[in-house]
Amino acid sequence: MAHNINFNEKTGNYSFFSVNQKAWHGLGQIVEQYPTSEEAIKHAGLDYEVIKTPLYTKGSGIIETANGIEIGSNELHVPNYFANIRTDNNVVLGVVGKDYHIVQNCEAFNFFDAIEGGEGILYETAGALGQGERIFITAKLPDYIRVGNGDDVTEKYIFLTTSHDGSGSITAAFTPVRIVCQNTLNASLRSMTNVVRIKHTSGAKQRVENAHKIMGLANTLSTQLEGIFNEWTKVKVTDRDVRKLIQLALCPNKETLNLLKKGAEDEVSTVFKNIVQDAFAYAMTSDTQQMDTTKGTLFGAYNAVTGYYQNVRNYKDDEAKLQSIVLGGTAQLKSQKAFELCTAFATDGTEILNLN
Repeated sequence: MAHNINFNEKTGNYSFFSVNQKAWHGLGQIVEQYPTSEEAIKHAGLDYEVIKTPLYTKGSGIIETANGIEIGSNELHVPNYFANIRTDNNVVLGVVGKDYHIVQNCEAFNFFDAIEGGEGILYETAGALGQGERIFITAKLPDYIRVGNGDDVTEKYIFLTTSHDGSGSITAAFTPVRIVCQNTLNASLRSMTNVVRIKHTSGAKQRVENAHKIMGLANTLSTQLEGIFNEWTKVKVTDRDVRKLIQLALCPNKETLNLLKKGAEDEVSTVFKNIVQDAFAYAMTSDTQQMDTTKGTLFGAYNAVTGYYQNVRNYKDDEAKLQSIVLGGTAQLKSQKAFELCTAFATDGTEILNLN
């Protein structure tokens, strides 16, 4: 797979670290012990600062010189816009407005350190993408979501990403990951989201440091999800129902849905047929789908969709995968749809699958 992990020519290292195991791109530093925030910043190659500098452009016109009037170029200041520059290598990361507030990489880690003193929080991965314009951190929280008799365990993470190019807000998301298959079980309940967004404006640093509400959100969501997932392990579904749930969750548009409603499956696109088949094959054959918690259960049906996007689908590069699964892209949206369908199935049974 292609990658977009930043390569630091000065150090000769990729700007990424992971604890104990390689990430899917196989790059960066592998460390054996969970680092402190200061160590994590260095391991990940994030120990650089970003500054806002005035922006200039070249203009042309008549210039008065000692020898008379000449046609030439002159430097013009661009008002209200600035270039964000890495101070270690002078690379321009992006152009921003006058109200844009830089959140330094070390300040992003303060988000975690400020949560109850950072106690029990373990930094598992961190890195930079592109030229260093986007950074990300995943930190494991204490305790687990336990499903079934305790063998099926989901770890609780907070994923944080921020950018230095003006492209988006600081985003912190509660992200449960099922250990046995690394499925990211993102799910927002109707009453709450799993994401906190903070704008890059004045005071952003304070809001990062004080964004403890993500912890309250994580604690509430994890408790509710544990109850929901355990209930789903008791709801039996047939293979036919699993396939229908997959079709509905992954349905790309109204045209395809109308064809499914008419029973005209032969008329849907080959691309969609292949996606459904790949997800269904994962549901039926993956070792992680043969556990007591997943085999023939509603929890297994939900994992068929999340597992497809995490472990089967191909992506252009690691940034595209990150965007799709964690940052509100297709995988997260379809996984949320699967969660809502499974929630309805648990209440109303096969009635929700009746398309006619």
